[in-house]
Amino acid sequence: MRIAILAPPGVQSLDVVGPAEVFWEAARRLNDRMAYDIQIISSSDPVVGGTGQLRFLADRTIFDPDEPIDTLLVAGDPSFQQIDPSVIAWLQRRIPTVRRYGSICTGVFFLATAGLLNGKRVTTHWECSDRFARLFPDITLDTDAIYLRDGPLITAAGVTAGIDLALALVEEDYGRDVAMSVARYMVVFLKRPGGQSQFSAHLVGQMAETTMIQKAQSYILNNLSGALSVGHVAHRIGMSPRNFARVFRRELGMTPADFIAAARVDAARRLLEDTEQPLRRVATSCGFSDMNTMRRIFASKIGVTPAAYRSRFQSTVPPKPGKD
Repeated sequence: MRIAILAPPGVQSLDVVGPAEVFWEAARRLNDRMAYDIQIISSSDPVVGGTGQLRFLADRTIFDPDEPIDTLLVAGDPSFQQIDPSVIAWLQRRIPTVRRYGSICTGVFFLATAGLLNGKRVTTHWECSDRFARLFPDITLDTDAIYLRDGPLITAAGVTAGIDLALALVEEDYGRDVAMSVARYMVVFLKRPGGQSQFSAHLVGQMAETTMIQKAQSYILNNLSGALSVGHVAHRIGMSPRNFARVFRRELGMTPADFIAAARVDAARRLLEDTEQPLRRVATSCGFSDMNTMRRIFASKIGVTPAAYRSRFQSTVPPKPGKD
């Protein structure tokens, strides 16, 4: 199964390396090195300069004779200004011949410019979403999703989200257990659902500027099963509830209540993936008042119920001792 990754000049290196490592590890675990045949394709020179001063030696260029491709992914270039017309022509010729295709980060701009996203729903890195919306107002853009699937098209937010995209494709090709074993080996979240926000509560927790708000976030994350009203948290850090709520929202762009809900959903998601605890116990452990409240909040943020999430994402592969 040939996976071709188009790497433009200045490519985000992890957009290439992340998915490639997932596919390679899946092939290793399947004991079939040709389960995935990974090729890097350049738009011009065989040597592609990437971020972090990395260099990639491409297997092929877009000017070489066409070979069969199963899955074609377009990696992103975080600083691109113009798209080579030759790349657009190549995409327009090759995409109709592949089984599935997609983009990572700003790779979605290449597909959109080539007219290959009409009527599709896509995502991209949050820093690029405003630009994409201005340039392509007729394409439905989800500004927050980690990755999205729309028929044969799959688009990812970028950087580490390319790993999520690749894991989803491995699961589609070879089953959940293989994808989960790869994720465990790579020490990444076992599986993030595509519709999950690009910002988890822990990531948002790093955005605060003031020490008081950082203390509040730390307290929340370490006491999810307890009472976490705005008044209670504000009292713990020595702020008035009104001032605490105002400063919290100014710095993080969300209310304390929204942050608490997101943190509890993150914690519930991990328990659903990694344990067999009953849903009622998961709800209690994560601080939800009852199972129905957890179900409502979980579904609103993740897009599926806790039970449906567990049935899809719980690993049936136990962690192996040592490196493997």
